[in-house]
Amino acid sequence: MRLSAKNQLKGKVKSITSGAVNSEVVIELAGGDLITSIITKGSVESLGLKVGGTAYAVIKASSVIVGVD
Repeated sequence: MRLSAKNQLKGKVKSITSGAVNSEVVIELAGGDLITSIITKGSVESLGLKVGGTAYAVIKASSVIVGVD
């Protein structure tokens, strides 16, 4: 897989919660951090995502919002 996005984070699928149209996918990174994404149920199926399987969180954004307490 080759992508132009530089933020490609490899991890294991920790959970998949399916709704009527979309699914919430949680990926656990090597250090224990979690990344959550909402994708279509069709994408979960076509990618063959399964809990415990390997997946990549690919982040491509034109801006990142930073905040503090």
